[in-house]
Amino acid sequence: MIGGPPAAGKTTVARLLARRHGLRWYNADAHTWEHRDRAIVAGHAAALRFEQLPIKERWTVPMADRLAMSLHYERGPMIVDDLLDLPSKPLTVAEGTPITPSIARYGSRAVWLLPAPELQRARLIERGLPNGVRELYEHLRRAITDQVERYGSRRLILDGYQSVEDTVAEVEDLFADALADGDTATTALERRQLLRYANCALVSQYLTFYTRPWAQSLGDVRTTVLEFACECASTGCEEQVKLAVADFPQQGDATSALVLAPGHVPL
Repeated sequence: MIGGPPAAGKTTVARLLARRHGLRWYNADAHTWEHRDRAIVAGHAAALRFEQLPIKERWTVPMADRLAMSLHYERGPMIVDDLLDLPSKPLTVAEGTPITPSIARYGSRAVWLLPAPELQRARLIERGLPNGVRELYEHLRRAITDQVERYGSRRLILDGYQSVEDTVAEVEDLFADALADGDTATTALERRQLLRYANCALVSQYLTFYTRPWAQSLGDVRTTVLEFACECASTGCEEQVKLAVADFPQQGDATSALVLAPGHVPL
């Protein structure tokens, strides 16, 4: 498990670990709207309020209300349920902001990436987020850091001087025993199935988002362009492929239905 606030680099680290070691990548962001739908069905007041408020008003309410509507603490148990439903092999690397020490049950197999305040702020500004969203994300950094310290959980402090490769290497070292257990994908077919799992989760994220009436004013799911993992299944491939959601191939495992970077062929 890899936790940490928004803009900590969790997704990049987990994606590279999964590609390099034949792991299943569980991206909590890809399940955001599915989790929200579960909360709505359960009648969760803050989830219902989020859907009912005009978009701009969501980010101007008091911070306590913004935090409640983010479902930060409610989503943690949902993530655990998702993980328990996955096959036990190959190994899963799960990452997401709602992964907190209170729900991480794997001890030595969990770490939190904690960016310095100025690093997180710079990354959030670079993303062009509205002030209200940025304020929530900075609040989450403080809340997660406090909980990590209270639990004495393992953490990596990021000050901006580490490269992505530096951070990946540190996380690999921390999880060396788990990676050495051998519960990883070894064949091209297994690796391709894991890549397809992650790609399909990304498609599902956006399809579920655009089912909301208010979301339809923000864009068109058919023309939304995302970055998908190349499914050639080469152990050295880390290429990302930009595709509109409407162009994502859906037909089984046939070669013609694979997401492939230019010049790449399936193994």
